[in-house]
Amino acid sequence: MLIKTAKLVTGHRSGLGTPSKMPGYSTAIPATACKVGAKLAKVAGSVCESCYALKGNYTFPDVKAGHQRRLEALRHPQWVEGMTKLVGHYTDPNDPHFRVHDAGDMQSIEHILNWIAVARALPWVDFWAPSREIRMLKLARAMAGDWPVNLVVRLSAPMIGEALDVEGPTSSVDTPGAYDCPAYKQEGKCDGASIGGVDCRACWDPNIPRVNYPKH
Repeated sequence: MLIKTAKLVTGHRSGLGTPSKMPGYSTAIPATACKVGAKLAKVAGSVCESCYALKGNYTFPDVKAGHQRRLEALRHPQWVEGMTKLVGHYTDPNDPHFRVHDAGDMQSIEHILNWIAVARALPWVDFWAPSREIRMLKLARAMAGDWPVNLVVRLSAPMIGEALDVEGPTSSVDTPGAYDCPAYKQEGKCDGASIGGVDCRACWDPNIPRVNYPKH
């Protein structure tokens, strides 16, 4: 598949996203389309109450249009092939990390299974997908068989100050007893060695059971 075609079938008209905080590339869909997250956004004290993906640059018309285009593209029969092509083309083999959804969340079991297919096709790329879709992920795991070791779906605790007691890697906000994300102490970036911090890839590491973020 040509890169031009891959962009078309995945809705990435101008290519993959490049989050300023983290290494590599990403994809995003509307945060308003989150299943669990959209409900949590209305709950006081939840991690979604002040969702970053519902404000700032994410509210610009062209950004919202791009997110919507990618959401609609999830139904394209060549989506897996297209996303595999884009991630494989753009990812740096010397730092092969990809962020699934810097905005938005899994839409269905089929959506998760499609990301599993992409991860299996690119075993040299490490994928990290934060998610609040606990039930959806459990069903997808049962259907998927052997889970690709390079795909970390890190389930997020719904409330600030709480941790999840579930199988697999998780994340939390303002909850002690976990690996604390260092980015907020080094200009908001995962790469911090050049400024006296650390180069962190904890979110992609399935061996780190819980990553804790400060409320921001």
